[in-house]
Amino acid sequence: MLASLVWLRYVQNRGGADCFIDINCSISCGSDYITTKLHDYITTKMTLRQQQARTLRTTRKLHRVSGISLFVFFFIMAITGILLGWKKHSGELIMPDTYRGTSDDITTWLPLDTLSFRATEVLYRNTGVRSEIDRIDVRPGKGSMKFLFKDGNQEVQLDATTGETLSIGRRHNDWIEQVHDGSIVDDWLGIPHGIFKVFYNTLMGLALVLFTVTGFWLWYGPKRMRRG
Repeated sequence: MLASLVWLRYVQNRGGADCFIDINCSISCGSDYITTKLHDYITTKMTLRQQQARTLRTTRKLHRVSGISLFVFFFIMAITGILLGWKKHSGELIMPDTYRGTSDDITTWLPLDTLSFRATEVLYRNTGVRSEIDRIDVRPGKGSMKFLFKDGNQEVQLDATTGETLSIGRRHNDWIEQVHDGSIVDDWLGIPHGIFKVFYNTLMGLALVLFTVTGFWLWYGPKRMRRG
């Protein structure tokens, strides 16, 4: 008749930092197999939880390092993103509203060169700034044109039919957008082809993905270890 008395104690820290096995056996003939199997089971269990704990520590470190090192950039992107989201609902504090002209019939509109000259003169008379036109935003559905200037983010809106001034304002959303996407650095340093903008947005995008994944695992990982 085979008889065995096996006393096992498996202790593991909930956080996965420390684990050990304490096995005391009073063994009669034939109990080696049982003891070996129990030992292998506990050892495997311990090793698995150690791996999970190591993964959790690595995840926590990545989350902390990425958050600390890119905190300022995350903060800037968040604030500028909020401002850009509110640009059309800011009471013209961030950008001027789009006004409606006399007619949306393009055949009645003044020539583009005439409107461009008037916009430049209107800007100079009202602000004292003499600047070149950077781009023209044509709004056929509203019968108006926006003339955006290179200096000072200035904008002049004219009635495309009569040439009457509809609005003069500053487009703060333009420089806010440049700060948001990093293109302001390209402009300041004269970096060609928007290289810094591409690098900056790629870095921040990958960092945000990493931040999201590690944040999820820091929540889910401990739950998985407790269930295991």
